[in-house]
Amino acid sequence: MTARVRVTDLMARKGGQKISILTAYDATMARLLDQAGVDALLVGDSLAMVILGEETTIPVTMAMMIHHTQAVAKGARRALVIADLPFLSYQVNREQAMMNAGRLVQEGGAAAVKIEGGETVAPAVRCIVEAGIPVMGHIGLTPQSVHRLGGHRPGANSDAHTRQLLNDARALAEAGAFSIVLECVPAETARAVTEAVTVPTIGIGSGPHCDGQVLVSYDAFGLYPSPPPFVKQYAQLGGQLISAAKAYVDDVRQGRFPACPSN
Repeated sequence: MTARVRVTDLMARKGGQKISILTAYDATMARLLDQAGVDALLVGDSLAMVILGEETTIPVTMAMMIHHTQAVAKGARRALVIADLPFLSYQVNREQAMMNAGRLVQEGGAAAVKIEGGETVAPAVRCIVEAGIPVMGHIGLTPQSVHRLGGHRPGANSDAHTRQLLNDARALAEAGAFSIVLECVPAETARAVTEAVTVPTIGIGSGPHCDGQVLVSYDAFGLYPSPPPFVKQYAQLGGQLISAAKAYVDDVRQGRFPACPSN
């Protein structure tokens, strides 16, 4: 088996070979993506939409995240497993953040956790890192703040927002985050942030200048309707699955499956 990817491996690729990350929510998908050579698997709270049929990430609980992280950790043999801290699992205080991060590692089997927010969550990031748990930051469009933002709106769309994004990124890096996700940030702003911090940046809808990219696997492979416009679809597995299921239904109805045993 190829050596397991570690946080230090990704940090060493800052400014070098780009980092590839996809989301996974179960052992089967994790195993397949792992075999494809993806660097890291993110157990995202996006499972709210693509797995549970919710409209936002807000309903996801710690119990749900632990459940799905356990499954992904069992399917991954090489890729680094990163799990999202869900809404209201880290905002109360630093001790709450550290305890819940610890649960994702100890009970869920994650190797690192991801937390949304910038300067405001930097103290919690520092506390988690000091407890020995690697942290990935997440700034720009932060889905857990959907109600405050008035919807899923792109980040850094003004000079003030750009300055705040740079401050947020620096605060996260200084707190010990090993990488930072930039979601729906203008490409040139993402370039500026990438150049301003010493840790890798991971883009999602933020252009080509980040140190790596992450996509929701259900978007990338055509399993979820109406993906964001920045997504490149590498397959249309949803359509293939529907066709295969229709063929099965037809075979059963016509008596072609199961076939009669030959004499």
